[in-house]
Amino acid sequence: MTLNSIFSPLAGVIFLFLLAGCQTAPESLQGTGDLGVIVERATGSLALANTSQQQIVDQVEGLGDLSHASVKFSRDARYAFVFGRDGGLSKVDLLTGEITARILQSGNSIGGAISQDGQLVAVANYEPGGVKLFSSDNLELVADIPATWTDENGDQQRSKVVGLVDAPGNRFVYSLFDAGEIHVVDMNGATPELTRFTDVGKNPYDALIDPSGRYYIAGLFGEDGLTLLDLWHTEAGVQHILTDYGRGEERLPVYKMPHLEGWAMAGDEAWLPAVGRHEILIANKEDWALTGRIPVQGQPIFVMSRPDQHQVWVSFAHPDNDVVQVIDTETRAIVTTLSPGKAVLHMEFTPRGEHVWISARDSNRVTVYDTHTLQEVKRLESESPSGIFFTDRAHRIGL
Repeated sequence: MTLNSIFSPLAGVIFLFLLAGCQTAPESLQGTGDLGVIVERATGSLALANTSQQQIVDQVEGLGDLSHASVKFSRDARYAFVFGRDGGLSKVDLLTGEITARILQSGNSIGGAISQDGQLVAVANYEPGGVKLFSSDNLELVADIPATWTDENGDQQRSKVVGLVDAPGNRFVYSLFDAGEIHVVDMNGATPELTRFTDVGKNPYDALIDPSGRYYIAGLFGEDGLTLLDLWHTEAGVQHILTDYGRGEERLPVYKMPHLEGWAMAGDEAWLPAVGRHEILIANKEDWALTGRIPVQGQPIFVMSRPDQHQVWVSFAHPDNDVVQVIDTETRAIVTTLSPGKAVLHMEFTPRGEHVWISARDSNRVTVYDTHTLQEVKRLESESPSGIFFTDRAHRIGL
C-alpha cells in the first residue's frame, strides 16, 4: 500500500467536511452592531431588538426587579450586563438569548459601568452603600469598596452611591449622595487606588461624563448648580458651575429627578435639564458659563442629542410625560412636540441617528420615529418598557 492510497480517502473526507462548513457558516454567523435591549420592568425581562429589522427578536426572562434598571455592553458587544434594582447583576448573551451568569450582589443598586479595558464591571449600590467590581468574564468579585464618610457627629456612615461612570485610564468615578463627595478609583494596580473629593455640594443625585472622558459633572439636588471635576487636572479639585441659574426663583415640586447620563453636546455647548424648572440650560464648554435657557413643556428628564448634534430631544416628568419635544440646536427653537404614548421613560438613537426609539410604559409600546421627517415609522408591542440600550454604547465613554 502506498502513502497516496492511505491519505487520499482521508483528504477527501477532510475536504468534504470543510466544504460543508463553508456552506453552513455564513448562515450561522451574525454580528451584534444592530442589536439592543429593551428593559421590561413589570415582568423582569429584556426584549432583544434588531434596529435594522425594527423588530423584537427574542425575550429573556428571570432578571429580577428591573425598576430603574440599566444596561452596559461587553467590549465585543455580544453580552449585556443588566443592573437590577434588587442588587441583581446578570450577563446576557445577545446572540443566544441566554443568561450566562447572574448574582445578587447587594440589597439595592442603581446602575453600573464597565472599565476601559472591558475586564471589570462596576456596580453602584445604595444598600449597603459602596461600589463592587466584578470580572466581566464570570462575575466573580474583584473588589468591594465601601462608600464611607464621617457625619457631623463624628460617626462613620455609608452613603448611597450615584452617578457611577467609567473614565479613561481604567478608572471609575462616582458620587456619594449623603456625604457630598466625589470618588475616583484607579484600577491599574493590584488593588484599587481611591481619591476623595469632599465638599462638592449638597446631595449629588446623578452625574455624567462628557464624550471625551475629561469632564465629570454631578447634578446637585440640595442646591442650585452643578459640580465639575476635570479628570485631566484632578489636582485642581472640583469647580461649582451654573450656580446662579435659579437664584431668586421659586422652585417647582420635583416629580422625578432628571437623568444626566443622556446629556446633550452640540458644538461647544452642553445642554442640561434644570432641576425643578420647565427649562433646558445651555452652557459654554470653555468656561461653563450659562449661555441660554429654553422654556419647555414640563420638567425635563432626558435631554439627548441626535448623533449629528443638530437636534436635541427632551422627555419630561409627570404630569407632562406623554410628550417629547424636539429642539433645533442651531435656532434653539422647538420644532415639534410628539406624543409617543403614556409615561414616556426613555429614548435611544440608532447608532447613526436616522431613527429614535421611544418607550411609553403605560401604553405598552416602543415607537420608532424618523428623526429627519419626525414621522412615526413603526410601533412595537412591549410589556411596560423602560430603558432602551443599543450595542453601539459598548464603544462610547460613559455609556
